[in-house]
Amino acid sequence: MRLWLSKNSDVPLREQLATQILLGIVSFDLKPGQRLPSTRELAQRFQIHANTVSAAYRDLAARGWVEFRKGSGIYVRGPVAEQLPGERLELEQIIATLFQIARDRGYTLADIQAGVRGFFEAQPPDHFLVIEPDAELCRILVAEIEEATGFRTLGAGLDDGARRLAGAAVVVMFAHAEEARRQLPPNTPLTVLRLRSVPQSMAGQARPADDALVSVVSRWPEFLKWAHTMLVAAGVDADALDLRDARRRGWPRGLAASALVICDALTARQLPAGCRARVFRIIADASLDELRRLKTFVAGPAS
Repeated sequence: MRLWLSKNSDVPLREQLATQILLGIVSFDLKPGQRLPSTRELAQRFQIHANTVSAAYRDLAARGWVEFRKGSGIYVRGPVAEQLPGERLELEQIIATLFQIARDRGYTLADIQAGVRGFFEAQPPDHFLVIEPDAELCRILVAEIEEATGFRTLGAGLDDGARRLAGAAVVVMFAHAEEARRQLPPNTPLTVLRLRSVPQSMAGQARPADDALVSVVSRWPEFLKWAHTMLVAAGVDADALDLRDARRRGWPRGLAASALVICDALTARQLPAGCRARVFRIIADASLDELRRLKTFVAGPAS
């Protein structure tokens, strides 16, 4: 994973490092079980104090993202096992495999017929339901999914998601997948979304001129924090950054004077005319592709 660190900024190096590793984990750039560079490796690469790297790793370990293995190193902590995609099978092979597994587990043909009949008699999904505890992030995710799939999308918190499952195909961000599984009824189908990686977000983006004013606008505080950290780490002068909370009155005032406005997909719809906008999306392209396929599966191809 590529990392950026800026030593001439108001964002502590520990925070720059921890934030980028965290985003790498939740975007799946860093895989569960993957060994991370040692404290000494990172300290030598960036010519920083080893205590700074250690502090970043301890912070991530305390939050459950990495784990220290005695005598081995630092590793990305693995989540609850997920089903890995296998080879593509023809429909007949899939059906045959289903029957073989059912027989091996003691189910009768009548059991299988009843189960399949119940599946098709159940209400098919007619919308996505995003389960996300952060209300502002939930609104952004809903906007991105609707824009990418054209499928009606609603949002809910972890505490009320179970009451809103009728007709819903449930989706959740990777960071809250385990908690959502605990909150929802057993065997609820769940599509886990990945965060767009930092390299994916910054690929092909030209760095603004040193004297250019760059505005970052969002209703989600974490978006402002992450964008600030990443831009500073990439070498953008912190004094040239204008951070605006779109929940506050008057946030659009003077934005057209900025050389560049970085925002989320929801805020982009509300920008004043004349803004040179760059939308940083939250959901990874691969996850959006998966949602498009799911929408086609339940609703059929678009006419």
